[in-house]
Amino acid sequence: MAVQQNKKSRSRKGMRRSHDRVATPTVIYCSCGEPTVPHSVCPNCGAYKGRQVIAKTEAE
Repeated sequence: MAVQQNKKSRSRKGMRRSHDRVATPTVIYCSCGEPTVPHSVCPNCGAYKGRQVIAKTEAE
């Protein structure tokens, strides 16, 4: 089992953990105004890059 030789200071511990944060997701807005994830079809209107990819009916 690994045992540390010296105590790590708060500063050094913080520097090591600086990249462990959870990244905030990138959000873009579709032409219909709904926020979506980039490089994916809009779940609201079914459009991708300005083209209608999935046919949505008015009932849905």
